[in-house]
Amino acid sequence: MIPSSWLHLARPAIKNVGLACLHLINFGVALHLFKENVGGLCFMSGPSMLPTLDASGELVLESILPHRLFPNKLGRGELITLTSPLDPSRVVCKRVLGFPGDVICVDPTGLTAHSTEHVIVPKGHIWVVGDNAAWSRDSREYGPVSMALVRGRIAARIYPLSRFTVFSKDATYIE
Repeated sequence: MIPSSWLHLARPAIKNVGLACLHLINFGVALHLFKENVGGLCFMSGPSMLPTLDASGELVLESILPHRLFPNKLGRGELITLTSPLDPSRVVCKRVLGFPGDVICVDPTGLTAHSTEHVIVPKGHIWVVGDNAAWSRDSREYGPVSMALVRGRIAARIYPLSRFTVFSKDATYIE
């Protein structure tokens, strides 16, 4: 039992610890809300985006807010993050290839799809691909992706510093 003479000393300390815990919780909630709604750093790994992103993993800056405010402002060739249509617990990075109304050759190489059939991207969907066709699970496998699955765009590669890159919205492509 704590002597009553010590209680007047312990109460302020307990109050300060409690307030510090509340501030820490508030900070954590604010950080989570910022990352989910504005943007933040993400670690992307895997071979599907070689050579743009290294298979061993790189730290990238994900920009979410502009996509939330202007969802129809995606550009062809832009790097985006999206919830995987195959595993909703994962976020993947792909390149935008087609928009609603575009006619897309499913797999011009014939490596992934059963044929070189053509599809028309439906309204409210986009066609996404990985830069490394041989190792990418993308629209060639799961078809057009709902715009509702798009989280944001990759604005920059942050780490490793030797490969720091700001990704432009203006991609070069052949029509």
